[in-house]
Amino acid sequence: MMQEKNIYFYIVIPSLALIVAEVLYCQIFRKRYISFAESIANFGTALGNQTVNILVMLGVYVVYSWIWTDFRVFTIELNWWTFILLLIGVDFVFYWVHRWGHAINIMWAAHSPHHSAEEMNFLVAVRASVTQRLSSFCFFWVLAVAGFRPEDIYAVVAIHLFIAFLHHTEVVRTLGPLEWFFTTPSHHRVHHGINPQYLDRNFGEFLIIWDRMFGSFEKEREKVVYGILDHPKSWNPIFINFHYFIVLWRNAVAAPFWWDKIRIWFMPAGWRPRGLPQFDKPLIHSESQIERYRPPMFANAKIYLFIQCGLGFLLMLGIISNVFAWSASYKWIGAGLLWWQIINWGGILEAREWIVVSEPVRAVVTGITILIFGDLLVTSIPAVSIVGVITLYSTIWPLLFFRPDSPRLATV
Repeated sequence: MMQEKNIYFYIVIPSLALIVAEVLYCQIFRKRYISFAESIANFGTALGNQTVNILVMLGVYVVYSWIWTDFRVFTIELNWWTFILLLIGVDFVFYWVHRWGHAINIMWAAHSPHHSAEEMNFLVAVRASVTQRLSSFCFFWVLAVAGFRPEDIYAVVAIHLFIAFLHHTEVVRTLGPLEWFFTTPSHHRVHHGINPQYLDRNFGEFLIIWDRMFGSFEKEREKVVYGILDHPKSWNPIFINFHYFIVLWRNAVAAPFWWDKIRIWFMPAGWRPRGLPQFDKPLIHSESQIERYRPPMFANAKIYLFIQCGLGFLLMLGIISNVFAWSASYKWIGAGLLWWQIINWGGILEAREWIVVSEPVRAVVTGITILIFGDLLVTSIPAVSIVGVITLYSTIWPLLFFRPDSPRLATV
């Protein structure tokens, strides 16, 4: 039976609390670990990607239940020691999925959106990929064959994901003896580096022992330069998610040989078809060698986007849980509205001219939809008033400040 609340609902609140704590730390101690534009893009991408968990959860409970019912070797009930065993099993499977995600083109296309972040902070941790979430669950089925129940696998994968969240930070420098056994912020900073010695290293999410055992470990020494060598150059969550798929598709179309058009998807990351120019990876050792993506945004965007982040977060909670008592069809419609919202955030951050139309229309459509879904038009005058004020604000602000002739603000 499916859970009343998606397990991800329970890890969202502590994750958000840690994000706020890190932001406050950086403000108080003047640390430049977090930039505004990339943070909004990361947060928006995270909200949109959470909607995919509905589809993932359905797939896990249907497919994994079939595997567990018909093909399991044992029946493993979850207790404290089988929980630890399952967590280690999830980590071991994910180590290889993660490693393949850096080695095979189509899997790198799914994983690269996370690495395209050019910073290291908790907001980067939530910049996951919609296709990464779906593809990861194509491999955890071996745990159902072993005998772990589908709902236990799904829950422990969520806990594993939260553990992975914790080491996306610059605040914690080292954890002493724990560095020998567990993946720490220092280890994971290396994993996100494009310095030559850091490329394709430290794949472990919970235990670093897999990297030590299988020869992929690297210690943090010189300052890490974050990002990817082929950045999407966009704050649009659609393009962030599918950038490298587009790159592969264009290379496949341009490839002169049919065999190359097919195998490019399954070749090592960076492989180029015959007849196309071959690219050498530049040797990156410092930030001065990288031109970061920082387009000008609308000058009066910050307070507006900050408020919209809160509204988007509430909408996301309604989609991944039953707090609003929405039906499945309502949740899918809500997911579409949420994606419209975060796409517009990207347009605001890039000062796109179409925002002056798209954002007011989205605000009105979302406001009316929320009223209808909650039956608020006939049941709650205060709720109608609140939704009305938010809708009016979200309509008027773009018309005043996001016009084609509105001033722009340089971002850093």
